[in-house]
Amino acid sequence: MKRIDLLNPPEIIRSSKLGDPYDTKVAHWLTAWDGIEPIDIGFIGIPLSKTSISVSGASMTPNALRELFPNVTTYNIDHDVDLQELAAKDLGDIQMHITDLLKCHSNIEQGLTNLYEAMPHVFPIIAGGDHSITCPSVKAFRKRVNSKVGIVQIDSHMDVRSLAYGGPSNGTPIRGLIESGTVEGKHIAQIGIHSFANSKPYRDYAVSKGITQFTAREVHLRGIETLVEQALQIAGDGTDAIYVTIDMDVLDQAFAPGVPAMVPAGMTSWQLYEAVYLLGQHPKVQGFDIVCVDPMQDPRRATVRMTLYTILNFLSGYMKRSK
Repeated sequence: MKRIDLLNPPEIIRSSKLGDPYDTKVAHWLTAWDGIEPIDIGFIGIPLSKTSISVSGASMTPNALRELFPNVTTYNIDHDVDLQELAAKDLGDIQMHITDLLKCHSNIEQGLTNLYEAMPHVFPIIAGGDHSITCPSVKAFRKRVNSKVGIVQIDSHMDVRSLAYGGPSNGTPIRGLIESGTVEGKHIAQIGIHSFANSKPYRDYAVSKGITQFTAREVHLRGIETLVEQALQIAGDGTDAIYVTIDMDVLDQAFAPGVPAMVPAGMTSWQLYEAVYLLGQHPKVQGFDIVCVDPMQDPRRATVRMTLYTILNFLSGYMKRSK
């Protein structure tokens, strides 16, 4: 069996007994990779939450998602696609260091680089973790593409906090990417930015770097489809690939009670589903992560379930692209 350095096998493997062969569950489809089988889609966990500004158990999210695999089917009736037609496997989790946060980020970048070298055609579905994982993830993605990349970020927060105050955290990934020269601000579009969740100096920084921002109010007034279309144009203008990052705290607190930094008057479930479905269809979108869920603060795993459904809706769009 081929092993990829810094990528550990899944800690939890949940399987459903095929009592009914016609009731296809995610657990039947998204099984552990055997190290040999060629695949198109790879599920990768990054169990890191020590870098979260808010108290967070987001490191538990990859396994919390796996726990739900037997409870959800692969068929999307809205778009008439069955995800089991995609060659997808659970590739396991990036290895984390127990105490060294910078080493964790180094492992993320190097582990994903190793993965892309071993499996150059795999589409990564990355489950965090907190939002700090996006900076090293996009650095590895940028090396893989070997060209300019754009970012579409769906989030309540700008994530451009200064690195001088505490170093890399879930509030700094976009700033880290800009200041490292990995991504240019003009190639970044953020959707769902929320009032009273960000500061004016960081808004000024984002504007100065050319980042395009669409607020939660604009989502409400203008519609998510229009804003996603504009975001893809911005992120795709002059770039060869787009990376999508979803912070689940973009949702209204009614739909996502299990996020460390929940907000009122955020996006609805359907707005997020439509957004990721449209993003999944775009041919330049070549990477995806979803972050900032705390299963320990999530009644009845409502937010974890929403996270899994968001991933599945993104892949439903991806299937429409590949047909």
